[in-house]
Amino acid sequence: MANGVDAPEHADALVFFGATGDLAYKQIFPALYGLIRDEGLSLPIIGVAKAGWGLDQLKGRAADSVKAHGGDIKSEAFKKLLSLLRYVDGDYNDPKVFKQLRKELGDAKAPLHYLAIPPALFSVVASQLAKSGCADNARLVVEKPFGRDRRSANDLSRILDQYFSERNIFRIDHYLGKEPVQNILYTRFANSIYEPVWNRHFVRSIQITMAENFGVQDRGAFYDSAGAIRDVLQNHMLQILASLTMDPPTGQAHEAIRDRKASLLKAVRALDSDDIVRGQYTGYEKVPGVKPGSTVETFAAAKLCIDSWRWEGVPIFIRTGKCLPVSIAEAVVQFKKPPRETFGEIDSLGCGHMRFRIQPDVTIAFGTRVKVPGERMIGEDVELILTRQPGVDKPPYQRLLGDAMEGISDLFTREDIVDAEWRIVNDVLGDVTPVYHYEPGTWGPSEGKQLIGRDGPWLDPKPV
Repeated sequence: MANGVDAPEHADALVFFGATGDLAYKQIFPALYGLIRDEGLSLPIIGVAKAGWGLDQLKGRAADSVKAHGGDIKSEAFKKLLSLLRYVDGDYNDPKVFKQLRKELGDAKAPLHYLAIPPALFSVVASQLAKSGCADNARLVVEKPFGRDRRSANDLSRILDQYFSERNIFRIDHYLGKEPVQNILYTRFANSIYEPVWNRHFVRSIQITMAENFGVQDRGAFYDSAGAIRDVLQNHMLQILASLTMDPPTGQAHEAIRDRKASLLKAVRALDSDDIVRGQYTGYEKVPGVKPGSTVETFAAAKLCIDSWRWEGVPIFIRTGKCLPVSIAEAVVQFKKPPRETFGEIDSLGCGHMRFRIQPDVTIAFGTRVKVPGERMIGEDVELILTRQPGVDKPPYQRLLGDAMEGISDLFTREDIVDAEWRIVNDVLGDVTPVYHYEPGTWGPSEGKQLIGRDGPWLDPKPV
């Protein structure tokens, strides 16, 4: 039976499993250092892992991590991090490990447990936390992937629900912690001028692109078990789509935004084989860890539809891929042309657009058509940059980890949202469609252009 007691507002200890792993090195230690430096975090921090390490080795790992990510290991903030750090080493199947963890927690009554470990270990750790009393009044943070398909995601949720209430489970999708992703919601709902035209009457189409100009690098084995649909499209890109198209949240409760996102994603029509194009860049099979003859996609483009009054008939195109021309993520909302070509410019694109650049910089731009100087009534398409900011903000993990400790759930994925996301992609996972090859440095296979058809062309993002 799930723990039905809600955790207090503030966590009073942080436990992170997988303390010697890559995620701790790349994200958790820098986030903790930032929270101590910027927000005065002061609570026991307990690392747990099976590595045969001691506390001094973990402190050395923390120093290497913070230094590698631009932190000052001579600062008071880092010294405080070391003073708060504790370590428990052992097998997650061994009850003695969790007995020792309970001892290290001391007087803590509301710990936050962060599972920076493979999902296959979630059940073991959650069960041991419950048996040892470490789950009482506790929160649980879990990392994506939340399953490999809809069924496995639901199985995982059932496992966690045995030991923790849904309200106390925080599923991290780091993209939700990015400032520019939050900026989409803010811009939409803080300005009344956009709402009247944010619907099927004025919007022609929506495009979302998340491109990287590099390959899978040293992640061959992981990527070959996932692919672009599981790794990016099913989570990051559908979250951006939800932020772009959800209805305004009502009320001030933390669940208001997630309620609207869930409602929107449940209205997105499930993809079938005609709605998806998969690609693989030439040379992918030579990456260490990739299986010979792999048909895993490194590129995916999809056409989506939202079955709602607001968005009925508006095509939505999303694409993501490795080894594309640039590393950029942005969303473009294209508006319809005027009902009549007043000036006879039949071939003009002049429908206008709203562009949200997510990375590497943060940009909001408005596309419009203006008259070219001269006697003739002809124009050109221009873009007004409403705001442009450097791509520097609070690191997503620092924001998300701080929110989890405060019990703020807005930026975390809920069980019904995860299920809705998997429902959308479930029928196009695996080898249900062909994989077309494309050359590195191009915008994917030509079949992607056929997918968008007369609703195109694709709006290829350009670097600043």
